[in-house]
Amino acid sequence: MLSPVARLDVGKSDVAAVAIGGGRPLVLIAGPCVIESLDHASRICAAIQAVCAEVGIDFVFKSSFDKANRTSISGFRGPGFEDGLSVLAHIRSTFGVPVTTDVHEADQAATVAEVVDLLQIPAFLCRQTDLLVACARTGLPVNVKKGQFMAPWDMSHAVAKLTSSGAQGVLVTERGASFGYNNLVADMRSMPIVRALGVPVCFDATHSVQLPGAGDGRSGGQRDYAPVLARAAVASGVDAIFMEVHDDPDNAPSDGPNMIPLSWLPALLEKLVAIDALVRR
Repeated sequence: MLSPVARLDVGKSDVAAVAIGGGRPLVLIAGPCVIESLDHASRICAAIQAVCAEVGIDFVFKSSFDKANRTSISGFRGPGFEDGLSVLAHIRSTFGVPVTTDVHEADQAATVAEVVDLLQIPAFLCRQTDLLVACARTGLPVNVKKGQFMAPWDMSHAVAKLTSSGAQGVLVTERGASFGYNNLVADMRSMPIVRALGVPVCFDATHSVQLPGAGDGRSGGQRDYAPVLARAAVASGVDAIFMEVHDDPDNAPSDGPNMIPLSWLPALLEKLVAIDALVRR
């Protein structure tokens, strides 16, 4: 039986709210790893939104304005703070979907919160108290990714930092644990362990197949395994699934080797929705 968890509502009054947890069906958090352009982000959002409407799954759009933890100093980081937030605001108003993005510094939190519906804490920063408190104090829900170096039960401290500081709901995302050099492993026990903390849990299917730093100045990845892990995670009873999606991942400027091709999405989501319904029944 799935552990009961609090319901997290994502979406301010001017977009359709998405409920995560609290016994609600599976939710998809998806988009390209990094904002490449307004046109590209819009095309990907429109395509994902259409697939989700057909399959019957709620959707939160995700893309980063800045990838601050690139392997190489020459790695593409995105459009930057102001231009990136402008793109996210356009996506939100045009498509009427909640949006999320990652925050790397405490002094960014309040400004980002004016644009997005869900703040995301990168895995490497999940222990940064000042960052968590700043995000929580915006009054938005916060998705904190579990560090690759963290045991699932130790995420209770990150959750406590957020809830005690005013976050309107907490989501914890599993994205694999370091397993030797340049490798991650996804432990399916992590999802029910985190869920037992009383918060919804999300599984990041694409970063869990990342090979950090293994691509000669960039991260490698094994995207063929992302659907396998996604199916296993949904069978474990997660509340949301996180997947970075791209129309041409082999030529993407960030995380291409582990991103899901857009063409895979319809069939994969159909399977995930069916598994989720079976688990919840």
